[in-house]
Amino acid sequence: MKKNLVKEIEIPSGIEIKIENEMVTVKGPEGINRRKFIVGRVDIKMKDNKILISFEKATKNDKKIINTTNAHIKNMIRGVQRKFEYRLKVCFSHFPITVEIGDKEAKIKNFLGEKVPRVMKIPENVSVKLNKEYVEVVSCDKEVAGKVAADFEKVTRIRNRDRRVFQDGIFITTKDGREI
Repeated sequence: MKKNLVKEIEIPSGIEIKIENEMVTVKGPEGINRRKFIVGRVDIKMKDNKILISFEKATKNDKKIINTTNAHIKNMIRGVQRKFEYRLKVCFSHFPITVEIGDKEAKIKNFLGEKVPRVMKIPENVSVKLNKEYVEVVSCDKEVAGKVAADFEKVTRIRNRDRRVFQDGIFITTKDGREI
């Protein structure tokens, strides 16, 4: 059965939102988030102090699209209010791993005794800090922060060795305030 569906998002004070065509820009005290929503017939509008996400004659699949768009916009608003923070722990048992954070890249040296360091690119709008054995990834964009944290895990993935013996690596311990 097809219905007219509308989701409303309340805009908190101190946050500016601009909607032009399919581009949504959110400005707040912590930074700026931009995202292009190419979602077909979904209408994203501003009315008074609310964002309206609507769809005429929506089916079940259209409802999923509306809910996903709603969640993305809420994450954008939350990110410019308070940044997303991921925390990773550097673990080693065989060879001591050293992590060096540069401007746009991170180097993981001496991983499993390798001579050549493993290098990872860091996007511009992400700040990565090193506190002894912890790596902190902070960004106002949840997807970018999560991707950088996942890239740290991916760079130190161990192949062709027994995972029960070789438990070295960099692992996510906290995702946006939640312990894993």
